[in-house]
Amino acid sequence: MSAPTVFVARLAGAGVFDPAGERIGKVRDVVTVPRQDAPPRVVGLVVEDRGRQRVFLSIGRVLSIGGGQLIAATISDRRFSQRGSERLLLADILGRPVTLQDGTRATVEDLSIAERGPGEWEVDELFLRKPKTGPFGKGPTTLAQWHDVLQDRDAEHDTEHLLASLEELPAADAASAMLDLPQRRMMEVAEDLSDDRLADILEEMHEDRQVEILASLTDARVADVLDQMEPDDAADLIGHMPAERGETLLDLMDPDEAEDVRMLLSFGADTAGGLMTTEPIILASDSTVAEALALMRRHEVAPALAAAICVTLPPYEAPTGRFLGMVHFQRLLRYPPNERVGTLLDEQIEPVLASDTAAEVTRQLAAYNLVSVPVVDEAGRLVGVVTIDDVLDHILPEDWRAQEQEEGAHG
Repeated sequence: MSAPTVFVARLAGAGVFDPAGERIGKVRDVVTVPRQDAPPRVVGLVVEDRGRQRVFLSIGRVLSIGGGQLIAATISDRRFSQRGSERLLLADILGRPVTLQDGTRATVEDLSIAERGPGEWEVDELFLRKPKTGPFGKGPTTLAQWHDVLQDRDAEHDTEHLLASLEELPAADAASAMLDLPQRRMMEVAEDLSDDRLADILEEMHEDRQVEILASLTDARVADVLDQMEPDDAADLIGHMPAERGETLLDLMDPDEAEDVRMLLSFGADTAGGLMTTEPIILASDSTVAEALALMRRHEVAPALAAAICVTLPPYEAPTGRFLGMVHFQRLLRYPPNERVGTLLDEQIEPVLASDTAAEVTRQLAAYNLVSVPVVDEAGRLVGVVTIDDVLDHILPEDWRAQEQEEGAHG
């Protein structure tokens, strides 16, 4: 089955609807970031909401595109602001003259984007018009791949090359590369990176360096970046900021994201509640194996979180109804797609309380060879999960990231 492909010019003005079918806006542009030796990656859409304000819709929140409309989980309520590395396909690329590999000049009249994996979209083909060969009519058209078009070699390209390399590197390596840059250049790069990529990179840095970099950005931009971070990482970062700025940022964040971060900040750093993330995969007991595997495949789900699902009574967002149990990925693979997950619960796994110590969480993970352990409150409601990487961050020396990045720089 071929990957879904959408032509951008036809997408302009398309309606955006929530899963219930209510219209929440319309598409105004497609936001991309450059990559080395690969077509640009689509990171989101510019959507004009019902208040005629242009806001950013992350591509990860788009549930489907087709039939002249989009279905999206939610959209932001803050104005869209284009970053230095970002390119708008309609505003920046359409109508742009380009040179093909054979030296032919042409103009971009349209281009398509294609889904390469769940929630992973990139620029696919360019619809080009060549110069006309006679006094009448228009020139011939042709389709070309992104790599068939010669890119400009100028100062702007050098900046895009650096940003593209940071987009492609594993987050830990990108963090080391950023920290190797001169101070002023590092701050410029932070300004130009997309929100989600800057969030990924910051999560791999020591909190002191995170605070240092974010100090150069506006509060509104920092709030956008915090929205893209895992709630536990965002809470750790805000906890290292002056209380007044932390409260300002929480007020600017998406209300749902801020609520999770506030809850995490209420727990002690050495407790399960202080270590946990509030965004595990949660399903009802009558959900199927097929539904569980589909959620695990989402590109935005961290590997440790994708290793198991949590089954609860409604509601299905933390804090949930009563926690019923966990089902691990490996067990899901052994059963047919229509099997109900409520019949597959792992009876051995006991949740920990949010007030339990980090030492107790570590023992639980080690005793049962787990990569995550569920966390409940006194009423037995699921409030989050602690993953193995959260525990490692806690038990390793506080400056382990700085030591690793220094060794990488001199290795």
